[in-house]
Amino acid sequence: MSYKTIDRHARKIHSSGHRDTIAEKCFAYASDCGGLSLILYDVTTLYFEAESEDSLRKVGYSKERRVDPQIVVGLLVDRTGFPLEIGCFEGNTAETTTIVPIITSFLARHHLQGTPMVVAADAGMLSQTNLAALDEVNLSFIVGSRVTKAPGDLESHFHWNGDLFTDGQVIDTVTPRHGNTRVNDTKLRTEPVWNPDRDTGAWRAIWAYSAKRARRDQKTLAAQEARARAIISGEKKVKTARFVTTRGDERTLDEASLARAQSLVGLKGYVTNVPASVMPAGEVIAKYHDLWHVEKSFRMSKTDLDARPMFNRMRDAIEAHLTIVFAALAVSHAIQSRTGLSIAKVVKTLRPLRSATININGATQTFPPEIPDTERKILTDLGFKPGY
Repeated sequence: MSYKTIDRHARKIHSSGHRDTIAEKCFAYASDCGGLSLILYDVTTLYFEAESEDSLRKVGYSKERRVDPQIVVGLLVDRTGFPLEIGCFEGNTAETTTIVPIITSFLARHHLQGTPMVVAADAGMLSQTNLAALDEVNLSFIVGSRVTKAPGDLESHFHWNGDLFTDGQVIDTVTPRHGNTRVNDTKLRTEPVWNPDRDTGAWRAIWAYSAKRARRDQKTLAAQEARARAIISGEKKVKTARFVTTRGDERTLDEASLARAQSLVGLKGYVTNVPASVMPAGEVIAKYHDLWHVEKSFRMSKTDLDARPMFNRMRDAIEAHLTIVFAALAVSHAIQSRTGLSIAKVVKTLRPLRSATININGATQTFPPEIPDTERKILTDLGFKPGY
């Protein structure tokens, strides 16, 4: 079969609605496994071996620090990492604008409007528009906050306790929905408890302090400070760097920004619209950290499933490629769940199994492979019953 024939048929995958069928099957599988109370969302980029841009493949912010034309891919998974929905966007699309179309498509496809679910996403999705849109369709959300919001959210804490934190400390407070509003009263020592009916101009914010994260942040800040000082002294070439203030040809160290950053080391924030009476702070944090399942799915798609680089040019071919990746990701995840092994390990273990067909004097005989115990267990876990 020629490549043109394969390409012609593959490009019909998108227009024929195969992705819709796969999405329905994935939803049914995830529903049977009981994993739809929490859904996770993240984005990645896939680059192309191409020199020029077009209406879809554009140069934008690359997760892999490349300058090739790319697309932005949004992936929605259940709490175990099983794929539920996939979407494709122009390569220069801001990731904050991708979550609402994917979520609304998922809800509409499966008629889930009004069904209680929690959506978790990282800080890249933190925008007032996104949070308001999710809240409007009665979805609960948990998103990462930006550390720059800590001074405002923790204003009362800093007023009464300074920048002193203890390892494992969790502060449950509020954060303004809009940057120009103030919802924290420093006259009160006790942190406010978010109430969705009363605090219409705020969301619930949770900040957690970790000594381990603080050591990591301190190390990063020390490297950034050293770089900034080297640029100011002329030891390094002039590049945009944190903590360097430029006025004309003069460069100085931004001491205020450095001190502020040092006071916030070790802090990680979360924003949600789930009241504390429904979900304690510890559970909110735990659900957010399930996002590693999405990252794992992206890593699997790029490495084990060879989702990149892409050589397709037309949009229908690109969408078909993503549909195949979507299906392969679902199959791979199911295989891993049933066997307890990585998909790479399963493939490596089963690949040597080969049947042999021998033709002697016009008589053809096929001999099945001998299946060792390890390989037999994998096949049995997958539902096969090898009888030899």
